[in-house]
Amino acid sequence: MTDGRSAAGPDGDDAFDPVAFLEGAVQHPSHEAVGPMRDFLCETLEARGIEPRVDDAGNVLASRGLPAGDAETHVVLNTHIDTVSPHVPYKRDGGEGADGPDVIRGRGSCDAKGPLAAILSAFVAVEPTESRVTLAITPDEEVLSTGAYALVSGDESPTRDADAVIVGEPTDLDVCTAAKGRFQGTIHLSGANAHAAEPETGSNAVAALESVLEAVRTFDKRADAPPAHPRLGAATLTPTVVEGGEATNQVPADCALTVDRRSVPPETAEEFHEALTAHLRAAVPDDIGLEFRFTDRPTPFLEAWDTAPDATIVEALASASDGEVRPFTAATEASYFAADATTVVFGPGVLADDEGAVAHAPREYVGVADVREAARALEATLVELVG
Repeated sequence: MTDGRSAAGPDGDDAFDPVAFLEGAVQHPSHEAVGPMRDFLCETLEARGIEPRVDDAGNVLASRGLPAGDAETHVVLNTHIDTVSPHVPYKRDGGEGADGPDVIRGRGSCDAKGPLAAILSAFVAVEPTESRVTLAITPDEEVLSTGAYALVSGDESPTRDADAVIVGEPTDLDVCTAAKGRFQGTIHLSGANAHAAEPETGSNAVAALESVLEAVRTFDKRADAPPAHPRLGAATLTPTVVEGGEATNQVPADCALTVDRRSVPPETAEEFHEALTAHLRAAVPDDIGLEFRFTDRPTPFLEAWDTAPDATIVEALASASDGEVRPFTAATEASYFAADATTVVFGPGVLADDEGAVAHAPREYVGVADVREAARALEATLVELVG
């Protein structure tokens, strides 16, 4: 296994090599527990003379430069170390003399250990003088974002006073300045059981699903619906899971439909809940009970967010990477940071390519050249912003 403590540069010098670190990181499974991967990250920092700390939520934190209160500019570098199941083993393909490009394969190679390698390379390279750079690596992005929520909600949040936050995700080296939010909830319908031979004596909750599905289809066409976002497009509301009925000869008294909402600014979770409940109530028969409940979770949903394309961090990173400025297509923890600081999403790798899914897929990979280019662009951006 590659040892991050000896991740020297490609010419054997003492410069940090993000690709060597990434090779080691991908070999640390982090789909069920992140402990070994977190230890690997901390050991890598310690080997560079940087003392990380792990907070109560499992976040890895380290800073360089002046204390937060004295810094002219404070930039936070964030990404996550957890991955989705199942683990996919590390493999390196291609390179010099091979038919294909040099790529690193395996779970987490692009989501998001590739971005982590680039972020870490820039973090250890920069030496702020009058400013501050904070590394904030979270353990639970793929499930509940407990780490990121702890970062922004604590009394002594290490990120709240940031001027800019760069969130590492596979963006193909583009600078992403907006993303849709994601809310999930279940529409519960309640009626009254009856014998199917005399259906008029009951209230059929499953039959009422017909009007609910029609209401879902028309929700974003109502007169007071928010307009499409100029860069993210229209919000979507998608029915995903349905449950109902207990016996084949009985009028069902209960039915539940789960829906997935991809929101756009300025819609919030609370506004969506209120509007959908009212729209459904107007559509459902009076003899059917209705309740829409968000899925229980210990952290807030990821809201839609939007950063101005002409923000300083956007222009600096886009110039350094020569990437496009565009929205990100997935919900991210950037949502939490964007409430307090100018936030962008950036990194090597892609969510999908011409052949299909890459991130979260068995064929997950990231290009070696892209990892190095992301590291270079991030370092150049930090040099411009914090010196």
